[in-house]
Formats: sequence, structure tokens, C-alpha cells
Amino acid sequence: MGGQMIMDSKKVIYFYFIIALVLFSLQLPFGIYLASSYALSYPQWVVDLIPFSTARAVHTNLLVLWMLLGFMGGGYFIAMAEGGLNKIFSPFLALLQLIILFIAGVTGIIGFFFGWTQGRPLLELPFQMDLLVILGAVIFLLNITATMYRGWVQNRKFSAISFILLLGVIFTALLYIPGIFFYKNITMDWTAWWVVIHLWVEGSWELIASAVLAFLLAVLTGVDRKAINKWLYIEAGLVLFTGIVGIGHHFYWTGHPDYWLWIGASFSVLEPLPLLLMYWDAKRHLEHKPEFLSSLVGTLMFWSVVLHFIGAGVWGGFMTLPFVNYWTHGTQLTVSHGHLAFYGAFALLLFAVFYVLMSQFKGIKNLFEKRGVISFKIMTGSMIAMTLFFLMAGTIQVCLERIAGWSYVEAQEWMRWWMGFAAIAGAGFAAGAAIMVYDLFFLKEKSLNSK
Repeated sequence: MGGQMIMDSKKVIYFYFIIALVLFSLQLPFGIYLASSYALSYPQWVVDLIPFSTARAVHTNLLVLWMLLGFMGGGYFIAMAEGGLNKIFSPFLALLQLIILFIAGVTGIIGFFFGWTQGRPLLELPFQMDLLVILGAVIFLLNITATMYRGWVQNRKFSAISFILLLGVIFTALLYIPGIFFYKNITMDWTAWWVVIHLWVEGSWELIASAVLAFLLAVLTGVDRKAINKWLYIEAGLVLFTGIVGIGHHFYWTGHPDYWLWIGASFSVLEPLPLLLMYWDAKRHLEHKPEFLSSLVGTLMFWSVVLHFIGAGVWGGFMTLPFVNYWTHGTQLTVSHGHLAFYGAFALLLFAVFYVLMSQFKGIKNLFEKRGVISFKIMTGSMIAMTLFFLMAGTIQVCLERIAGWSYVEAQEWMRWWMGFAAIAGAGFAAGAAIMVYDLFFLKEKSLNSK
């Protein structure tokens, strides 16, 4: 019976990863369509079938959904491992939660094509689907908490990694609630919107990502737990301190008092600090493990931290300064920052989790890495190219539209080529992603003759 329950927990987590990868794959064609829409004039029947606003809603909501499912599956495994357990508290509830979230997400996304949407970017899901999302989040919170509690009761194990992970899970569940309501005052409505978007991405998700990175470092490199715990608490404290108040950089132009210009600017300067510490900490641990750093998982983890710091910390931090944001807000420069930040901060880290756990679930001890390495190089190169192309388009947009005073349409004509290049880079990224998804679905042991 015990062995069956162990298998049940692993199977459920495996289902999370499989569905996350399928949703990730579905996200990419819509992104290519969005970028190419700036460069090409599609026939009217295509635009009627897939309006730009619908494609954007599908692209961004699939992003949120697959990353949430990936972190949830990984979170369950970490809760078990850190508690010295061999199963989730309730595999049935974990599977039920997966079904609920999948139904809510897919039903909502299909509804977008029929105009069933709340209309707010990233929070387009209808109210009924929001309630299902909250139900799934509550089940996750209760189930992972019960798993950690059982680990404490049975084995007296509750680590710093578990604590930071649980903190991130609690914030993720609670912070979604303000975004499901409409507010009569538009400033209040946008404030609630930013509470969800900003404090998820730069608050709760950062905590979860920090815990996941710390867990992988501890398990895969054998780094001293005391050192990891110390830096994890410092990084988590800085994320909360700078991230919560750093929400002020979203209050510049939404009707809030002028003092948010100073608060937002001050804390936005500090926001890259925890990312810099995370980068330094990971580099410090990994540089003494050259054999691990050269492996596929080690490469994914290291470049996750590097691109996280560049995309979210340096590039994102620069754009949040008031005298910069005044000109760049809502341009393709924001798109440039967003793509690199999400890819570095969360996507690469999740890919590392997928490779580690899916290999373990299949009993693979010496992974054949060639396909994974090729896919990483193609995806990362394409993402960097895409980021630069969006950067060029955004720079032209700022100069012509915001500074020179050209109309939106006039400026778009001069951006067309760069957006076309971004679409081509997106196609390259999709090709690399297809190799990686195939590799994860068909992982195999490294043979003696493999290089």
C-alpha cells in the first residue's frame, strides 16, 4: 500500500509537469502571431478569427497557468523531500486541484474567443473562473501545509526552504483575491490590479523561486545547509522589503499622490539587490562544482540567475525610474524587459526542475543531455535576440511617438521591421522549445557510447 501511495504522489506531480509543458507549447504560436501582426497585414478573416486582444490574452494567461502548475508540482515534491516524507498529504486533493485549475484556465481561454472576459490584461478570466482558481489555490495551500506539518510531526523536519516556500504559496493565494473584483474608482481598480501583478511577480513568485533554487543547490551540489539557509533568509527578506514598497513604481501615472514618485524610485533602485545576492550566492556555490556547472541542469540554473538579474534587476530597475518610465511606460521596451525577465526568473528554473524530477521519476541516473543542451542554446539565443529586437522597436517608438509627437500609426511603420525580426526570433525560440518538450517527454539514459 505504501509503495502504491508513493507512486501516486509522483504520478500526480508528473501530471502537473506534463500539462504545464503542453500549455507552454500552446503559448508560443500566439506570441509569434502577436509579434508578426506588427510586421504583416493579415487578411481580415484571420483578424476576425483571432483578434489581437484575444491572442494577447491567450498568450499571457497560458504563461501564468503553465508556470503556476510547474511551481505547484515542484512545490509538492519539495514539501515531501524537505519533510522526509514519501508522499503528499493527499494525492487525491492534489489531483483534484490540478483538474480544477486546468478546467478554469482552459475554459476561460476558450471563452476569450467568444468575448467572455473581464478585459483587464493578465486578469481576463471571468469571475466564475476566478472562483475556481481561488478554490484550487486554497486546496494547494491546505494540502502543502498539511504535508509540511506531517513532516514536522513524523520526522521533526521543517526547513528554511519549506518556510520560504510556504510563505510564497500563502502570498500567491491571498494576493489573487483583490484582482477578481471591479472598483468604481479607476485608480482603485488599477491599484488592485497592480497588487496582484506586481506582488505576484516581484513578491510571492520570487519567494517560491528562491526556495526552489535553494532546494536544487542543496540537493544537487551538497552545499552546506546553514550557508544556504542564511542567504535564503536574507534574499527573502530583501525581496519582501523592496518588492512590497517597490510597487510604488506602478503608481506614477495612475492618479496616486506625488510622493509615490520618490518612494517608487528609491525602492526600485534597491529591488535588484536581492537578485544580485542570489546571483552572487549561486555563482559562489556553483563555481566550486565545475562538473555540475557544465551539466544541463547546472547550466539552466546558472543562466536562470544571470538572466533573472539582467532582465528583472538591471533592465527592469532602470525602466522603473520616474524620469525613464515617463517616456517608456507601455511601449515595446516593457515587452523587451518582460520577456527576458520571465524567461530568466521562472522559465529556466522550471525547466531545471522538470529535468531533475522527471528524470528521477523515470529512474534515470545518468541523463542523455545532448538534446536538452541544444534546445537551451536555441531558446536562450532566440530569447536574447527577441529582447534586443523589442528593445530596438521600443526605442524607435519612444523617440518618434513619445518625444517627437508622431501618431501611434506613424511610429508603427518605422517599427515594423524590428517586430518582424522579433517574430522570426520567436519562431526560433519555438523550435528550441519543441526540442526541449520532446526531450522531456522521451528522456533516456546516457549510453556508454554517447558523448
